[in-house]
Amino acid sequence: MTQVEPVQLLLSKKERFEREPDRRSEDFHELLFELESRGELVVQRVQGEHVTVPTKYGTPKKIQKGHLWHHKSCGQCGHIPGYSTSIFWIMRKLGYDYEDPRDQTSCTAWNYYASATSNQAAQAAVALRNFAAAYETGYFPLIHCGTSYGHYKEVRSELLHQPELRSQVRKVMEKLGKPMVLPEEIVHYSEWLYAMRDEIAANQVIDLKDVAVTVHPACHYYKLVEGDAIYDPDVYHGQRTAAVSGLVQRLGADLRSYSTFFDCCGFGFRHILVQRDFTRSFATLRKIEVMKEEANPDVVLTHDTGCVTSLDKSQFAAQAHDRNVGVPVMSEAQFAALAMGAHPYKVCQLHWHSTNYKPLLEKMGIDWKAAWAEFEEELQHLKSGDKEFLTWEDVGV
Repeated sequence: MTQVEPVQLLLSKKERFEREPDRRSEDFHELLFELESRGELVVQRVQGEHVTVPTKYGTPKKIQKGHLWHHKSCGQCGHIPGYSTSIFWIMRKLGYDYEDPRDQTSCTAWNYYASATSNQAAQAAVALRNFAAAYETGYFPLIHCGTSYGHYKEVRSELLHQPELRSQVRKVMEKLGKPMVLPEEIVHYSEWLYAMRDEIAANQVIDLKDVAVTVHPACHYYKLVEGDAIYDPDVYHGQRTAAVSGLVQRLGADLRSYSTFFDCCGFGFRHILVQRDFTRSFATLRKIEVMKEEANPDVVLTHDTGCVTSLDKSQFAAQAHDRNVGVPVMSEAQFAALAMGAHPYKVCQLHWHSTNYKPLLEKMGIDWKAAWAEFEEELQHLKSGDKEFLTWEDVGV
């Protein structure tokens, strides 16, 4: 009897893509605009050039191309700075304007998911304060963090369906002197990259056909308010979210599948705080080892802060026990930026990553030794006081 590989077995069950009516496919826009017409809130509309993308249950979603207000990620800025700078670099390279705000707060979803010490009204008020800050600038919000994105979608659903909550939040916003604002769409940066994949590919300078890639989809991207995530019939028959994978395909890399695609990265919020050994074990045994054994990728790409952190920085512990690990992990923004010619250290800041990424750079044709020497030269200028900081002009945008 012929043994069927786990990945082939999984895909054979999902060969056909058909959308069927589903109770979760309600289009929230109708209620959103109804509340606006009743004067309960302001809807910030998508404006100017935009791309319409397909979502899980068929509701079209509009992705604004430029004039975007970047809602940054605490973890990216603190632990993976090249993640955020790669997003900005790509946007500048493509010629789109944006606002990098200084008055954005944390979404505080860490507080909610990790310890449950906050409350519903406080969480919703934080979300609307940030949306109001974006609205006041005229720039449309773009969310960097998968957790902020998923959390804000849950907040939106609660506000749309709970009059009492709207009343509580309205009182908070009145004290802040800010309007009750919800954007027409809540957009994650990886959705923007998916929407812009043709323009990104048009600016690609590195051939990726020999680079094998596996993707980890972030739970907080596609499992929270799941109907609002991007699904494309041309990407895994529409049975998996197209975010990240759709960009990888368009860049011409070798996208490979594996059987634990839908599993969490192991981060789990509370786990990473109180059971870090569980997080590291899950990340390496359920994800990295399975990828290595079934797909043998050159790089793992994902699209959330905690996922990059867990999958990258857990591998050292497994290596100490001679487990089958040792594959670099980064965001698809960093990977796309590299493909477009971004500097691996000045822009993508791969020196913040733990797992050895140098073989990947070599396979991509990037001279990491020369790049590191250039980076060290810039550091000397900073150390001597010749420069206060690197500028975008220093990295070609």
